[in-house]
Amino acid sequence: MSAASGRQPDPCPVAMRGIVPSLNTPFDAAGALDERGIAASAEASIAAGCVGLLALAVAGEQGSLSPAEKERAAGIVVATAGGRVPIVVSVTAPEVATSVALAATAARCGADGVLVQAQKGLEGDALADAVRRIAAAGPPLLMLQDLDWGGGGLPLEAILALRAAEPRFRCLKIETVPAGPKYSRVLAATGGSLHVSGGWAVSQMPDALARGVHAFMPTALDHVYVRIHRLHAAGRRDEARALFERALPVLAFANQHIDVSIRFWKLYRHRQGLFATAACRSPVAPLDAVQQAEAERLAERALALDAEAAQAERREGAC
Repeated sequence: MSAASGRQPDPCPVAMRGIVPSLNTPFDAAGALDERGIAASAEASIAAGCVGLLALAVAGEQGSLSPAEKERAAGIVVATAGGRVPIVVSVTAPEVATSVALAATAARCGADGVLVQAQKGLEGDALADAVRRIAAAGPPLLMLQDLDWGGGGLPLEAILALRAAEPRFRCLKIETVPAGPKYSRVLAATGGSLHVSGGWAVSQMPDALARGVHAFMPTALDHVYVRIHRLHAAGRRDEARALFERALPVLAFANQHIDVSIRFWKLYRHRQGLFATAACRSPVAPLDAVQQAEAERLAERALALDAEAAQAERREGAC
């Protein structure tokens, strides 16, 4: 315990505390990378008070990008940040060798860390070997993505074994069903020394805040998420929950499926004037006419709510 503060020292060495958005990858009218949009969205998230950026993950349509496009997009995000916040680049791929190569590219671009999904079908020593190879090729920090759209994901024992085997594995992004109890189990089992973040379960953000999750990795709506996190940290829990509940209709629509989420948030960024188009690449499914109408309506609601949160932050001198 610190004699000066009376608080227990933080056991987690990774400093990211707050919102680390998973960036969409914008495309221009010709279907190429919208490089201005990549830089603009990264800058907007930093200006909103986000404490890091995640590039080229599921929200970034990583599977549709060529290796050259991934390197270019990662380089733009790193250059835009200019060292102001850490940059984590997803290197998930079907083959371990491809993830190793992408990790080397991320390091060459100047990223601070890489994110990789636990390889499907790998467990035990084979999974540990894959994690070691990817970590060795990449920058100093490795974040493991525990992603399971319909189940519990990696067993706790496997996470702890990987933690003991690879010191660069310092962050875990939990995206399982349900996520809340797993946050608590991992934090308790590691004494809070493993950085734990939530992504897809952002629609249960108050639950995660109550459990002491270190960071959140949603997409867009930056000022709203940043303000919820700051209000909660300041002990203004009722205000944090009230703002979250105002955002819930948007989250309920966007989080019904990952393809809907990608489509919706790219429409939102386009409406903000940050993306040249709202275009997605295959295999992201299009919205039907009813979904599109709802997306248009809720995008306007999200824009107004985000602008209101930004104004409140400026009024209080938080950004």
